[in-house]
Amino acid sequence: MTLNKKWIISLLFAALVLTLAACGNDDESAEDNNDEAEEAAPGTEQPEMPEPDLEGIPEVVAEVNGEEITREEFETTYQGQFQQASLQAMMSGQEIDQDQLKGQIAEGLVGQRLLIQEADNSGIEASEEEIDEILDQLVEQNGMESRDEFLAALEEQQGMSEEEVRSELELQVKVDQLIARESGDIEPTDEEMEELYEEFAAQQEEHAAGEDGEETDVPSFEEMKPDLEAQVKRQKEAEASQLLVEKLREDADVTIHI
Repeated sequence: MTLNKKWIISLLFAALVLTLAACGNDDESAEDNNDEAEEAAPGTEQPEMPEPDLEGIPEVVAEVNGEEITREEFETTYQGQFQQASLQAMMSGQEIDQDQLKGQIAEGLVGQRLLIQEADNSGIEASEEEIDEILDQLVEQNGMESRDEFLAALEEQQGMSEEEVRSELELQVKVDQLIARESGDIEPTDEEMEELYEEFAAQQEEHAAGEDGEETDVPSFEEMKPDLEAQVKRQKEAEASQLLVEKLREDADVTIHI
């Protein structure tokens, strides 16, 4: 895998930006869309992937309490989310409203910056153990053998030092702690997980019926329970994030230039 600084920063904040911008689904959804496109019936002509329009994006996209959100930060996030939106648009046959998407991404980045500022102002600290835990997750996700291999790949390919990597991870840990503090007890109930499971099963059955009319095997509730629990937690954390951003935005000095 080719690793770069833009990739790691985008990865660390992808879920947060998506939640605040309300402009797409997670990486798993994008992967599913990819699979569906690849499995299209033989002879079916697939529409061409549209290109992101980044013309006219200013050097400073937004200012949040005196801190700038740069064109580079915006483009990093926009390109990733545009790719996901393009895959979804190809499957649905709808066109992407890039002006709307740009506005959503800008708002998401503003929300992200507000959370980082709040985490710093609240005196939240990130321990080396917590940073190492996220680093180990990235090592595993990328199929690498060790932290050294992962860090060496970033250093060799893009010149991103271990100090820079750990600095980005420290921000992630701080924001995670802030959101956890705001969300409080988010232990999913059986009722919440069962509701999510029923939605998933209905979607799977509808998808199968639309393709060939054959029944599909849906995993049992018990088989899916760990994934359902994680999903409900993510939803609750997302809701807490959004509420906190809305509160912080009320007293913030924010200017968006696109």
